[in-house]
Amino acid sequence: MITKFIGMKEFRQNLATYTKNSRLKNIRYIILKKNVPVLEVKPVDEKIIAKEKLKQELIAAYESYKSGEYYTSEEVAKELGLE
Repeated sequence: MITKFIGMKEFRQNLATYTKNSRLKNIRYIILKKNVPVLEVKPVDEKIIAKEKLKQELIAAYESYKSGEYYTSEEVAKELGLE
């Protein structure tokens, strides 16, 4: 991954271009304000996002199970017309 440093004003003026280039060209931008790094823009790894989403869904499912909100296999089979 390539890292580039840019000023805050330049980043604000060309936000769409920088975010697009970050994703397509795998570039990490460090945004500077008065020569001090304040932000980092880098492409998102879709695998990490998918894992986080799955983690949240599993937590929600576990909470539902703990509160008694679940179906037995017999109820599911009956609902699907398999019995």
